[in-house]
Amino acid sequence: MINPYQLGASLYVPAIHEQLPAIARGDKLGFVRSLIYCTEDALHPNDLPQAFAQLQLLLDTLPAQDRRLHFIRLRNPQVMQEILQLRGIEKISGFVLPKISPHNLHEYAPLLSYDFALMPTLETGDTFLESAMLDLRRQLLHPEWFARILCLRIGGNDLLSLLHMRRSRNATIYQGALGALIARLVGIFKPYGFYLTAPVFEFLEEQALLAQEVQEDLRYGLIGKTAIHPEQIPLIERHYRVSAGDKYLAEQILSSQRAVFNADATMQEVSTHSNWAQAVLKAWAVYGEK
Repeated sequence: MINPYQLGASLYVPAIHEQLPAIARGDKLGFVRSLIYCTEDALHPNDLPQAFAQLQLLLDTLPAQDRRLHFIRLRNPQVMQEILQLRGIEKISGFVLPKISPHNLHEYAPLLSYDFALMPTLETGDTFLESAMLDLRRQLLHPEWFARILCLRIGGNDLLSLLHMRRSRNATIYQGALGALIARLVGIFKPYGFYLTAPVFEFLEEQALLAQEVQEDLRYGLIGKTAIHPEQIPLIERHYRVSAGDKYLAEQILSSQRAVFNADATMQEVSTHSNWAQAVLKAWAVYGEK
């Protein structure tokens, strides 16, 4: 299974992009850790035949082994069936499942017959209902699903659309209507072994606000963020680096022979801080030190 920390800032690319094969091969944007080729919101229904053709070109030129991660964002179960028939589809790392709720998850069950990593997206009205999310968690905890789930993606713009809103240019997403919802999703899913990724930041010139939001993503326990432009990626991933102090402290916690000790003028309790320490070292293994 892929380490979720490897996702980094996942770049969404429309599946009809004329340079899709070159991007997939790394001839362009070779620094991107993970790519998501979109057949959903980025496409008009009339674009689907071109998207299938471009995805086939991508698969024909994609190396069998690649250090980067490649995902296809499905449009619906019908598009899923078409894409599964493409030659070389086994080269793909996995799929992003759109608008997942407890009522439609079963429609993507055919994917369980393959060895793909799956990223369901929480972006429907059911996401606001705690009872629905508890039901979805119950379904995803079934061993067949749980073994395939890389992470859950939070679809911020779709959720705001349901509220007839869009995000503010002057505030992070946590300072608006979705802040409490994201906190609740973290509480529902993370304790049960699910990772969650952070919503897209759509303002390309507001770099200071993006930096602030990424720091808040991390404080909320999210790892990975959707990027809509390559220039966002270095800024996002810079904040995923680990400070030398946190790395040293994490190593101390995990190697300690004492239940409680003092380090950095702070109580360190192995039983309660080990999960944090393991997360720090996973991030350090991918992104290194600040």
